[in-house]
Amino acid sequence: VVKDMRKGDSVSVNGVCLTVSQLASLPVSQFKMDVGAETLRKTNLGSLRIGEKVNLERALKAGERLGGHFVTGHIDGVGIIKKKAKEGETFLFEIEAPDEIMDYVIPKGSITVDGISLTVVDFSPPRFAERGQGKNRFSVSIIPHTLEITTLGLKKAGNKVNLEADILCKYVSKVLATKKGGITQDFLKKYGY
Repeated sequence: VVKDMRKGDSVSVNGVCLTVSQLASLPVSQFKMDVGAETLRKTNLGSLRIGEKVNLERALKAGERLGGHFVTGHIDGVGIIKKKAKEGETFLFEIEAPDEIMDYVIPKGSITVDGISLTVVDFSPPRFAERGQGKNRFSVSIIPHTLEITTLGLKKAGNKVNLEADILCKYVSKVLATKKGGITQDFLKKYGY
């Protein structure tokens, strides 16, 4: 991550876009970032302990392959892992999320959990509401490779995670909300979208 890093570069820390403010190379490569009060309030960064592992990712450069979905590093809210269950070789995570995030969650849609681009398996309703476990949950399935190279392998029920909804969903929702009549958010929700 630190190779060719410069002061002013953007780096995602658990999905939060931060700016490098200092670089050092002794005793090991290090960098410093300034974090504002607003960021600490709206993310899980304020609860990190010294030495705790985090997910780091450099900003995408123009012309590079896009291996996930479009994200900005502007966290929409903090979720809570409610369940982590092994299913064959993968793990299913059930995450409770704030209302403002659930508006953009759809099955097979994208969501970022602590900076990791994931595909939504299911969301409430139908699966979780029927079981009486609350209306604001979604699930993601994590493959072994992702568990190994990210902090998700270390997470357990009760841990807080940063969540960012797909920016394209947010834009479409905004456009639909400003149009009169026709297809609206309420119309789409009514028919399961």
